[in-house]
This record gives sequence, C-alpha cells and structure tokens, in this order.
Amino acid sequence: MKVIKLGGSLLEQPEDLNALFQSLKQSEDEIVLVHGGGSLVQQWLSTAGLHSEKQSGLRVSPEPHMPYIVGGLAGAANKILMKQAIASGLKPIGLTLYEAGVNCVRQSENLGQVGLCQVSSTEPVPALLADLLMHGYLPIISSIGFGENGEWLNVNADDAAVAVAATYNADLLLITDVEAVLDGSGSPLSHLNSESIQQLTQAGVIKDGMEVKVRGALSAAKRLRRCVRIGSWNVMNNPFSGTQISE
Repeated sequence: MKVIKLGGSLLEQPEDLNALFQSLKQSEDEIVLVHGGGSLVQQWLSTAGLHSEKQSGLRVSPEPHMPYIVGGLAGAANKILMKQAIASGLKPIGLTLYEAGVNCVRQSENLGQVGLCQVSSTEPVPALLADLLMHGYLPIISSIGFGENGEWLNVNADDAAVAVAATYNADLLLITDVEAVLDGSGSPLSHLNSESIQQLTQAGVIKDGMEVKVRGALSAAKRLRRCVRIGSWNVMNNPFSGTQISE
C-alpha cells in the first residue's frame, strides 16, 4: 500500500490535480490519499470574520472555528478531490481519520482543537481500508479526527498521513506544490537525513510549513524503517524525483 499526502495547494491547481489522478488511474499500486486544505479553511474563516493564527505551522483551532474547519476539510476539500477523481474514471470514497482507524487526542490547551494521532502497535490493523481497496475504491481521507468523546479535532495533514502510513505499514509520499525541499539557494535537495535536517533547520533554510513536513517525514522514516519522499505529483511517474528523507 502507498499513502499519498496531497498538499492543500493542489486544490487550486486543477491541471496538476488532473495529471495526478490520471497517473493514479494508471497505477497498479494500492493507493490511499490523505489531504489538507489550509487555504480553503483560511478563506472560510475569513469570510466568517474569524481571525486565525498559526503556531509552528499548526493552525490554532478554537472550538468556534471547528464548524468551518471541518466543513472546509472533510466537506469541500474532500469533495473537490472526489469530483476530480470521478472525472478521471476512479471510484473515490471520502473518509475521516476515524473511519481509517486512526484515533486522535488534543495536542495542547494552547492550540485548541488541534489533534494528535495515536498509532497503536498492539491493536490489529483496521480492515476497512483493505476491504475498500479490494473492491476498487480510492480512499480519500481528510485530516479531521475524532477524540475519545467524539469531539472534532483538526490534525496537521502531514501528521495524519504519517499516522495512516504507520497504521498500515505503508510507503509514504508527500505531494506538495514544489519540486522538492530546497536548499538556501533555491536548488532541490535529493536527500536529507537527521543530521542535515537539523543543520538546515537551525540555519533557517527549512522553516514554517516545510519544517513540519520534513520533520513529519523524518518521524515517519524512523517509525516505518523506510525512506519517505517529498515532491510534486511527478513523483508518481518518476520515483527518483523530489527529496528522499531517511534516518
């Protein structure tokens, strides 16, 4: 199984999105998509007159913001992707992290309803995704999770993808709107490991949302004991493009 995390910026690039789904249609791999939709959520919050802020790349999510965040991610963003997948001849099904078998908890009081995924190494792997894949569906999972008491949680989409990949022992690709992680001069980096990530982060070369993405990929590489790749949708056609993240 391959878990592919789609950056929310792809929602605003229909040509790239169409190319990605055409590539997926040709793929013989079992594919599961996990997506964000930060730009769409920001638009909805702004339209509602709600001020939104981020801390270390994570959107602070007070409870009054959650109807807009859930509507933006599990609603509009998820259905935009389903629409494109159907148009490409695929058979998508929209899910949240709960249906994918990933449990979540609140990360901290300061971040409101921001969620953190919990991956169990002792519980059996949930069967739903395997059943859906066996029947030809393309699972498209939003980064909305549920807490123990059913409360809505806004999970960083990169962290959500890592959790899904860890749960199903799957390969992980992080598809974004840039060719690769870039160095200080704007050139793509083919490979990063723990040491080089630490150096580039301290130097301010890797920062903000890309820092969250790279650290999530490094965490996944350690947990999955395999490399994780970050790149554009071309990674589907060229497995050597993008940036490979290893321990």
